[in-house]
Amino acid sequence: MNKLYVGNLSPSVTVEDLEQLFGERNLPPAEQVLLKTGYAFVDFPDQNSAIKAIETLSGKVELHGKLIEVDYSVPKKLRSRKIQIRNIPPHLQWEVLDGLLAQYGTVENVEQVNTDTETAVVNVTYATKEEAKVAIEKLTGHQFDDYSLNVSYIMDTDAASPVQAPRTRRGGRSSRDQGTPQPGPSGGFGSPRLRQPDFPLRMLVPTQFVGAIIGKEGLTIKNVTKQTQSKVDIHRKENAGAAEKPITIHSTPEGCSSACRMILDIMQKEANETKTTEEIPLKILAHNSLVGRLIGKEGRNLKKIEEETGTKITISSLQDLTIYNPERTITVKGSLEACCKAEVEIMNKLREAYENDIAAINQQANLIPGLNLNALGIFSSGLPVLPPAAAAAAAAGPRGAVPPVASAGYNPFLSHSSHLSGLYGVPPASAMPHQHSVRPLSPLQPQSSQTIT
Repeated sequence: MNKLYVGNLSPSVTVEDLEQLFGERNLPPAEQVLLKTGYAFVDFPDQNSAIKAIETLSGKVELHGKLIEVDYSVPKKLRSRKIQIRNIPPHLQWEVLDGLLAQYGTVENVEQVNTDTETAVVNVTYATKEEAKVAIEKLTGHQFDDYSLNVSYIMDTDAASPVQAPRTRRGGRSSRDQGTPQPGPSGGFGSPRLRQPDFPLRMLVPTQFVGAIIGKEGLTIKNVTKQTQSKVDIHRKENAGAAEKPITIHSTPEGCSSACRMILDIMQKEANETKTTEEIPLKILAHNSLVGRLIGKEGRNLKKIEEETGTKITISSLQDLTIYNPERTITVKGSLEACCKAEVEIMNKLREAYENDIAAINQQANLIPGLNLNALGIFSSGLPVLPPAAAAAAAAGPRGAVPPVASAGYNPFLSHSSHLSGLYGVPPASAMPHQHSVRPLSPLQPQSSQTIT
C-alpha cells in the first residue's frame, strides 16, 4: 500500500517539481514517479511514508496554481471490503470507534497502523464491499471534536481471487483477538491496547500536585504522553475533596515506567518550588486479588524488592477495603531513582499475576457451554467488567475505579471460580444462568474521569 495517486496536476508539472515538493515537505524520496497528463503515480518506500504524504499534501498544497489531490492508487477491481481511516483523535476510546464502525455493517477486522503521526490510523475490513462503500461515504469528514476523519480504499487482494478463504466474523478469532501486539501512536490507540489484555499502572498523587502534572493548557501532561507513548487518565473529578487523586497510565511496561518517572519528577520539582517539606512517596494502586502474590510467601517477594532497590514498601490494611474499592495502596519510600526501580519490579509481579488470572478465566470459559467471553467483549479492554445490576453502583463508588466485590483477604487456595469472580466481576460458573448478559465496563477508566493525551 505504498503506491499513491497524485491528481489535479497542471500539465506543466514535471517529475522534478514533484520530487522537490516531497523534499520541501520532509517526505522520504519517492522510489518511482510515473507522470501522466494531469496526474501521476508515486511509489513511496513504506506505508508510513505514504500515509504521511496523503495527510501532508492532499487538498493542502498547490502546485503550479492547482490544489493537488493525493490518495492510494487502488484499481477499481480491488476496491472491495478494505478501507483505511486516518486522523483519528488519539484520545478516542476503542469502544467509541467500534460502535461507529458497526453502524455501517459487519466489521470483520480492525488493525492499527504504526505511524509517526500524533493521530491514529486503522485499516478496517467489512464483510461486504457494499458495507465498505457506505462506510467511506458516511465516515469521510466525520467530526470528532476538532478532528475530521479521512477515509480511503486500500488494496483488497482477496477481491481479485475467484475463491476466497473463509473469513472470521466479529466475535471470532480475528487478528485483533489473537493477542498479537499492535504498535501505535500515543493516546487511546496506544501500543498493545488492540484487543490484547492491557494492565495499566495506577498511581495515587497528592491533589495539590495535580495542577502541576497537567500543566498550563495541559501542555505538561501532553509532553509526558508524547515522550512515553502512553495514555494518561487523571481522575481529578473523582471523590471531590479527597487529599489524593488516582492516575491511570496505559502503555507498554516501559512506557508506564517512563511516565511514572516523569510524574514523580514533576511532583518533586513542584514540591521544591513551593517549599513543601513532606516526603513524596510513590503510591501504586493494585487489586487486592493480586497483592498476595506480590507479597509472596512470608513476604519474601516484597523483602527482595526492598533489598534490591533500597526502598521501604508498605501495603495498606485489608480493613481499608470497601465493597466499592477493593484496591490496596502500595507505598514506596526512597529516592526518586530507587522508587522507579521498585515500580518496575512491583508492576512485573502484578502483571504476572494478572496474566495468570486472564489465562485461567479463559480456560474456565471453555468449561461453560455456550459462553464465549471474547465474543461478549469481556477482554476487549483487558479490564474487569460488571454485571449490569452492579455497574451503576460501581460508577458511583469512591474513586469510581473498581467493580464492587466482597471485601475479603487474599486466599491463594480459593477456586478460580470464586477468586476470579471477585477480580473480574464475573459470577462463578455455578451461579451463572444459561443466558447471562454482560455489559463491558472499564473500572480503571471512570466515565467521569478526564482523559489527557
